[in-house]
Amino acid sequence: MNAFSPDAIRAETITITGHGGDEIEAYHATPLADGSHGGIVWIHHMPGYDRETKEFVRRLAVSGYHAVAPNLYSREAPGAAPDDAAATVRAAGGVPDERLVGDVAGAVEHLRSLPGANGKFGVIGHCSGGRHAYLAACSLPFDAAVDCYGAFIVEDRPDGLPKAMQPILHLAPNLSCPLLGLFGVDDKFPAPPAVAALDAQLSKLDKAHEFHSYEGAGHSFFSVDRPAYRPEAAVDGWRRIDEFFATHLKG
Repeated sequence: MNAFSPDAIRAETITITGHGGDEIEAYHATPLADGSHGGIVWIHHMPGYDRETKEFVRRLAVSGYHAVAPNLYSREAPGAAPDDAAATVRAAGGVPDERLVGDVAGAVEHLRSLPGANGKFGVIGHCSGGRHAYLAACSLPFDAAVDCYGAFIVEDRPDGLPKAMQPILHLAPNLSCPLLGLFGVDDKFPAPPAVAALDAQLSKLDKAHEFHSYEGAGHSFFSVDRPAYRPEAAVDGWRRIDEFFATHLKG
């Protein structure tokens, strides 16, 4: 037995094997205390693999999970600052869905290999990562998925956004696990009608899901460094995320 406190973690940049056998950068955080740990893949938002994303990964580790965020832009812009990498990938048309699924699958295999892994895996993402979390959960076996205001699952992308962001509502019959959705009523992408359409389709298919939409919140309400931050929505959202993952990934 080691003597680490429950909130002691190790966090660092690593390399994992992604889609097509590519070696890609990832940010990994893991509890140091002995025990059984679920694994969570955090999919970063369109602004990139940034400080905010890494903070989210560390927060999950403090809660007792092995967590990893693959850098989806590491092929096009290795070593670049997040904003520069995101601009490069947007100009190239975005992250192809097939590649995203392959990178997430590689992240899961990394989590599966870690000491104490209990064989239960979740996926979560914010912004474009919310869409990607839904895509991953419809393409791979997961135990829990969280969509934080993921756009373009239902609606068409506006001009100027990456071509890869095509609607994927048709994948709903393949959803492999319960889905938690957290949205802002004032968001434009996804707007409330798109959230309602996804809710209705999942209900029609009898897919386990739980959606919450927050009054006075728009896009990126979890982002503490942005004017869009809404403390009440973020605090309640994190509470729901913690409870959801504890229900499906611990034990």
